Amino acid sequence: MKKVLSMMMVLLLLVGMLAGCTNNTAPTETKEPEALKMGLVVSTLNNPFFVTLKDGAEAKAKEIGAELIVLDSQNDPAKELANVEDLVTKKVAAILINPTDSDAVGSAIKLANEAKIPVITLDRGANAGEVVTHIASDNAAGGKMAGKFIVDQLGGNGKAVELEGIAGTSAARDRGQGFNEAVNGTGIEVVAKQTADFDRTKGLSVMENILQAQPEINAVFAHNDEMALGALKAIEASGREIMVVGFDATDDAVKAVEEGKLAATVAQQPDMIGSLGVEMADKVLKGESVDSFVPVDLKLVTK
Repeated sequence: MKKVLSMMMVLLLLVGMLAGCTNNTAPTETKEPEALKMGLVVSTLNNPFFVTLKDGAEAKAKEIGAELIVLDSQNDPAKELANVEDLVTKKVAAILINPTDSDAVGSAIKLANEAKIPVITLDRGANAGEVVTHIASDNAAGGKMAGKFIVDQLGGNGKAVELEGIAGTSAARDRGQGFNEAVNGTGIEVVAKQTADFDRTKGLSVMENILQAQPEINAVFAHNDEMALGALKAIEASGREIMVVGFDATDDAVKAVEEGKLAATVAQQPDMIGSLGVEMADKVLKGESVDSFVPVDLKLVTK
């Protein structure tokens, strides 16, 4: 009897050990960590400069394994505010915004501030709300670079036209400031200054009107390449010889420079602006400190 009981106990122990081994080797279910989610609000994707900025941001987000939600404001401050509201609802960790207007964007930024979501501005600054950092080219330096080129090419004398970007944007204000600083005190007279909203079609129509009103024009400085290319088309149709300088170095503008049609363009690096936006957001979310302004280098592109 004792022998039978001993055998039963040994069997029970063996079963227990086998059960333990089975439990130890059973696969455990692992949950994939959620990707870091960021939002990018772009003033308009109907402009090659901002498309390149978006591409740079998307490439960097993919590199660091983050999810980037891109929304187009279509140059409408109301749409911009709605886009930020959407991102707040989606509980993104950070918001990158390229403002439609430096004043109007304040409401959208304050909304993100209330939700405790860090905000980074790209290319254009904001005049209200709390921004962690601003990433952009030194637009005033770029405007001055273009102005000095025109002064040098005209030998310090002549009549110039300035096509301005969207009123209220920091880019338009700073580029115009730099340009005028360069030509002030020289023999260059700015005979016309008009807004064309960074748009190629408007650049064309505005330049057509200026050509009719001004019998003598030696040079045109446009706050971006889209307006410069529109102005160039109007000038070519008029048959007049007028030097045109743009800003952004978009593919179309660089090609026009190489063909000798556009005199020059100030080269920005929109892909780097977008990439740095994601990189700075990642640093902020990791608790690292970043500078309040991150400049991106410029250069003048000529034939």
